[in-house]
Amino acid sequence: MWKLNQFNYSRRPSDTIRVGNLLLGGNQPVRVQSMANTDTNDLLNSVAQCKRIVDAGGELVRFTAQGVREAESLKLIHDALRREEYEVPLVADIHFNANAADVAALHVEKVRINPGNYVASIKKGDTSDYTREEYELEYEKIKDRFIPFLAICKKQHTAIRIGVNHGSLSERIMNRYGDTSRGMVESCMEFLRICKEENFHDVVISMKTSNTVLMVQTVRLLVDEMAKEGFHYPLHLGVTEAGDGEDGRIKSAVGIGALLADGMGDTIRVSLSEEPEAEIPVARLLVSYISERADHKPIDALENRLHPRYEYKRRKTAGIGNIGGDAVPVVIAAGDGHRAIAPDYVLSGNKVLGPDGATYPVYCPEEIGTLERDSTEIKFLKMTYPELTPILLGKLTGRNDVVVLLQTGHKNGVGEQRAFFHSLLNVGCTVPVVLWRKYHENDLQQLQVKAAADLGVLFIDGFGDGILLENEGNIPAEKLNSIAFGILQASRVRVTKTEYISCPGCGRTMFNLQTVIANVKARTSHLKGLKIGIMGCIVNGPGEMADADYGYVGAGRGKVSLYKKKECVQRSIPEADAVDRLIELIKENGDWHE
Repeated sequence: MWKLNQFNYSRRPSDTIRVGNLLLGGNQPVRVQSMANTDTNDLLNSVAQCKRIVDAGGELVRFTAQGVREAESLKLIHDALRREEYEVPLVADIHFNANAADVAALHVEKVRINPGNYVASIKKGDTSDYTREEYELEYEKIKDRFIPFLAICKKQHTAIRIGVNHGSLSERIMNRYGDTSRGMVESCMEFLRICKEENFHDVVISMKTSNTVLMVQTVRLLVDEMAKEGFHYPLHLGVTEAGDGEDGRIKSAVGIGALLADGMGDTIRVSLSEEPEAEIPVARLLVSYISERADHKPIDALENRLHPRYEYKRRKTAGIGNIGGDAVPVVIAAGDGHRAIAPDYVLSGNKVLGPDGATYPVYCPEEIGTLERDSTEIKFLKMTYPELTPILLGKLTGRNDVVVLLQTGHKNGVGEQRAFFHSLLNVGCTVPVVLWRKYHENDLQQLQVKAAADLGVLFIDGFGDGILLENEGNIPAEKLNSIAFGILQASRVRVTKTEYISCPGCGRTMFNLQTVIANVKARTSHLKGLKIGIMGCIVNGPGEMADADYGYVGAGRGKVSLYKKKECVQRSIPEADAVDRLIELIKENGDWHE
């Protein structure tokens, strides 16, 4: 049975399934997909957008199907694409309407269902606890509706995706488990057990949330739980509501990249609030970059079994100035120069410059004797994992004046830097560690994706007291600084700017998503530390915005509802007034500043 190796990359063996003419899982490459944002009943635009996604390199294309009419429209889209010799498998996205799932299964190669809203709750709106009998009764209700759907899929050779979303867990699951990783996993496992009972195997699974830490921990937990029951279904990876621009790319690369680095994932979708075809190059870059780690030189290390994988626990470190301890991770910039967001420190030659003008020396392992005699308040030690000898480890243990600048040149830098942290954990060494990665990029998107994939996973694992990005290329230092702060925010360890939790849009979207996002950003981007959710419809809106401060959610054509946390405070506002009303709401709650 495959088990995650913290240090040496290998892909998780999964079952191979067929989605139309496409094989997915097993030894197949990680497949890249996207989702159309057109009205599924708009045949011409839906076909045209699907073709653009395929021409960009997309291998599956998903369409929303709110009802039976949209499910029937998928047949027209499918037929039109085949006439133009586009053989891409189509996927129907279903929420709230099991009847639409039945119809869609007749016309497309795969149907995504959401366990959280596949059938209506027997206690809708009732906050009282489920009795054991009520809990089982609702499970039987699910089985009674799900089994006929599986029979259709089996007859039509239609694959399914069991797509669990953190933002739309059922009342029954929420009542017993809350909105936790365990709840998401149990919601999925119930449906998988039914699939096994019905001898249905063409199944893909996804566990999605806008919270990268929760997403990674949940998928890891799911894989372990599936293995216990002999399930090896392929995984679809994605971060919901990732946003657009740099933030969307970094957040997606942090979440998806962390799991790909673990060897998990058989198909991915990068959810950007942009045109769907813009998602494909980002996804392909991420898959290609992680796959380069295959067959790397083995990394020898001993895993610390006490460090948790299914919950966030930051490694305990000594507090040295504002580095380590309870302080947020710092950003150290390489080289001088003005930056809009000031770094905490600047590396200049063999010295680190502090914000108060103080200068701190940087040593190498060969200079450990000189370091030990130095009385400077903070001393930096730049090194790699292979340089961590038992003697040096012993000299670092117990010190409260040394910060390690951890470099790596290994093909699997994530594995090697992980090995360093586990070695410290194994002897109780609490020296703070700043993650230092060097790149050679002239393309900004390449740097955003690679750096986020390399560093985000380590912060999600609870490692790292800072970040130092260095790049030999034509990318301005200001951009490196922005990426560094962006990775910390996407990894949920330090918030320095407004965070926008925005969906990518689909046929359910009630307004022009890209225009609204641009307008909201233009008015609110100066509000440091706030989280604002911008959702096209109600499907995942309130749930995915659970930790957002404010929410802007499509409530109908031309109508928007505003949220404060999970509470809807203004309903069905005319879209023309909605951004102004959002600003007023922020001001009324004391979160606005000029």
